[in-house]
Amino acid sequence: MNAVLAVLRARWAALAARERTLAASAALLVAAALLWWTAIAPAVGVLHAAPAQHAALDAQMQRMQALRSQALQLQGLPRASRADAQRALEAAVQQTLGATARLSIVGDRATVALQNADADALARWLAQARANARAVPAQAQLARNARGGWDGTLLLLLPAS
Repeated sequence: MNAVLAVLRARWAALAARERTLAASAALLVAAALLWWTAIAPAVGVLHAAPAQHAALDAQMQRMQALRSQALQLQGLPRASRADAQRALEAAVQQTLGATARLSIVGDRATVALQNADADALARWLAQARANARAVPAQAQLARNARGGWDGTLLLLLPAS
């Protein structure tokens, strides 16, 4: 190691002042580029991405708070019997989905068969089923059809009696 350093020092001493200045400038430029690519550029990238990430996290937090308030509201409602839940679910299917859905209830499970159901109506119906009938979606097999509607089945669990 000492021999290598001695050779480098001897070569450095043999260089003219102008060559030493150019070599030192090149070394400084390489060091500055390495510092930029390893330390500064990643930090600048994080700073540029921070506002978008902050906005996305704020939106996610608002959605979580809305879900929390909805869950607290549902917890505050009195327990519904299975018969009440079935009636509420049947009413929601008839009012919101109409002829695009068929409901069958066996025990604590309700199966809804959909044929060309509108996406907005389906979303409204799911919210009604959750809020009014306290039905919890357990399984969904949905596919978008050529007309833009939804076909498939939904399995919901009704509240225990």
